[in-house]
Amino acid sequence: MPQMSPMNWIILFLNFSLIFMLINSNNYFFTKYEFITKNLSKKINKINWKW
Repeated sequence: MPQMSPMNWIILFLNFSLIFMLINSNNYFFTKYEFITKNLSKKINKINWKW
C-alpha cells in the first residue's frame, strides 16, 4: 500500500462528497420525475378512453 499524499486524500474526499451529492440530487429529481410521469400517464389514459 503506497503512502497517500495529503493531496490524494483531499481528492478522495471531494470525490466521495460529489458522489454523495449526486445520489441525493438524483433521488430528488427521480421522485419529481416519477410524480410527473404518473400524472402524464393518467392524462394519457383519459385521452385513450375518449377514443
